[in-house]
Amino acid sequence: MTLTILGIETSCDETAAAVIRLDPEKPDGPGEILSNCVHSQIDAHAPYGGVVPEIAARSHVSIIDGLVEQAVADADINLTELDGIAATAGPGLVGGVMVGLMTGKMLALSLDKPFIGVNHLEGHALTVRLCAPLAFPYLLLLVSGGHCQLIAVKDHGLYETYGSTLDDAAGEAFDKAAKLMGLGYPGGPAIEKLAQKGDATVFDLPRPLTGDGGCDFSFSGLKTALRVRATQMQPVSENDMANLAASLQQAITDCLVERSYNALRRFSQDRSAQAGDNAHLKFVVAGGVAANTHIKTVLGQMCNKENFSFHVAPPHLCTDNAAMIAWAGAERLRIGKHSMLNMAARPRWPLTELNRL
Repeated sequence: MTLTILGIETSCDETAAAVIRLDPEKPDGPGEILSNCVHSQIDAHAPYGGVVPEIAARSHVSIIDGLVEQAVADADINLTELDGIAATAGPGLVGGVMVGLMTGKMLALSLDKPFIGVNHLEGHALTVRLCAPLAFPYLLLLVSGGHCQLIAVKDHGLYETYGSTLDDAAGEAFDKAAKLMGLGYPGGPAIEKLAQKGDATVFDLPRPLTGDGGCDFSFSGLKTALRVRATQMQPVSENDMANLAASLQQAITDCLVERSYNALRRFSQDRSAQAGDNAHLKFVVAGGVAANTHIKTVLGQMCNKENFSFHVAPPHLCTDNAAMIAWAGAERLRIGKHSMLNMAARPRWPLTELNRL
């Protein structure tokens, strides 16, 4: 019997609702996306160069009910046909999280359906299984505006963190650099587009922590280095801007690749100890920065050299969306897990804490 789940996502600046279907006879995926509605708030936040939590929360309140109705209508089902309601419970901007969480709880209570409070990071971690069959375990690089982590995904709710950022996330570094360069918000796509016209070898920007053999990240120094370079060569020409964008993108790429390589070696050793020569080594990239074509290409080349299969969701499922939340909820419901209706919004919620749930 299939599971049909409504998902709700409001953790940052996208209001999203989606309906997916999971076939229990396909335990490793894929699923079926019946609808996937996303309302972006980019225009509201662009004048500020980043997300304003109060504006985000108010927008979620005004949009969420209509978006849920649209998702159900697009899926061509009735609310009574749902098998469960999933909503992001954290981590994220707590005002926004509360909007989606309360909406999900209300629907679950009124429909007498199971409610699943989903960890936003787990949504990203499992998205590839929504798109194509992929068995556990695998190594995950979760890289977005708010997160940058290397995680061994061992099973449902079973995670081991190999490394995480000590300061800024990679997507945050893109956004801050774009604001500094006057490229607007969001910064990642703007930097990527401009970098295509530049030479990544012109400016030697730092690659923090590389060479120490670890898996942690640090990106805060890149913004400072970029400001220093720009200040030193005033006025900055269009060609200079393109070269700065290309150099920044390459510096971030090099950091992601070097730290991921260290994690690949560690994961490979762990898997060999467990499965010997039969270990199938898989590397997954998720999160908004996974939509960057250059970064995906270089990470894929690294995986090919290290005999890891490479997996990434389509770009529209890399950024925040509700289909991934519905899917994570469906995977949990399939193994008999759901949440209490008194579940609280959590602005911070490490994936490893799911190991106890």
